[in-house]
Amino acid sequence: MDLRVALIGYGTGGSVFHAPLISSVPGMRLAAVVTGAPARQRAVRERYPEAEVIDGADRLWGSPGGYDLVVVTAPNRQHVPLARAALTAGVPVVVDKPVAASAADARSLAALSAVRGLPVFPFHNRRWDGDYLTVSRLAASGALGDVRRFESRFERWRPQVKESWKESVDPRDAGGILFDLGSHLIDQAVTLFGRPTRVYAEIDTRRPGAVAPDDVFVALSHPGGPRSHLWMSATAAHLGPRFRVLGSRAAYTVSGMDVQEEQLHAGLTPKDPGYGIAAPESYGLLGTPGGAAPEATTPGAYHEFYARVLRSLREDAPPPVTLVDAITGLEVIEAAARSAREGTAVDLPAQ
Repeated sequence: MDLRVALIGYGTGGSVFHAPLISSVPGMRLAAVVTGAPARQRAVRERYPEAEVIDGADRLWGSPGGYDLVVVTAPNRQHVPLARAALTAGVPVVVDKPVAASAADARSLAALSAVRGLPVFPFHNRRWDGDYLTVSRLAASGALGDVRRFESRFERWRPQVKESWKESVDPRDAGGILFDLGSHLIDQAVTLFGRPTRVYAEIDTRRPGAVAPDDVFVALSHPGGPRSHLWMSATAAHLGPRFRVLGSRAAYTVSGMDVQEEQLHAGLTPKDPGYGIAAPESYGLLGTPGGAAPEATTPGAYHEFYARVLRSLREDAPPPVTLVDAITGLEVIEAAARSAREGTAVDLPAQ
């Protein structure tokens, strides 16, 4: 029997990412979508006619037959309350990033997860970006030698502020670009090189009318010597390379963004030919000055997150992402905020 999935939220996260990815994994079925907006309800019925449309999350918990997995992609301040409700109802849960607005809230969720004996899967889908998979492959193969510096950027040119909870400075909203894009960049760096020992950050609010941070630099020192330099910005009039990875043997540099988000916005899914495949002209360069050559980008695979969730629930396989991973990311974000306030590097204690 297919795993019955209930999706809470059908904004960009639910409609562009979660619903298509869930529906593309054999053994999973999008059984219900929770959204109260009439236009979004109509959109669900048109694209997923077999899914029940529910106007409130409270109705999930008393549903006859129930669900096997709940996915939370509501605004950030609702992540922990909805995840706790799912666990209390006896249902495993996927929670969009950031899992919580603070490391303390994420730890409380981990405690409830342990008590209930049910997993919480943080949705860090950018681990399956094609360019990041390429970096991981090159680092693991030794093609780069010892990685000494990992530069990573999510930069955008969005000089006008749009009204949104993402622009809020209320701590419960986890607004600002450090929580939004930084969650991805930090998770990728920590996955590659381990929990950092030291964090330094510069956090600014640049755009007229903005109140939440929109231009951030974070530097991480990792065990063994690698350093991660992470940029996230809404004010970049010229975009830097997505990755520049400097090793003792060679470097890898690639520009542009992974193709999956654009493809999902266009209505493609992992079932379609060409999904996740980067065009040759977008390949990065591997090598040294005067001797660099194009390096084929590993296909992107966001759906692999849900395939691993399925195996974890059905076969007791390791989870794709753990709450410990998400807590580390939130601790780094909090250390970055402290570093920027105090103007100094902050030591991150061992976990």
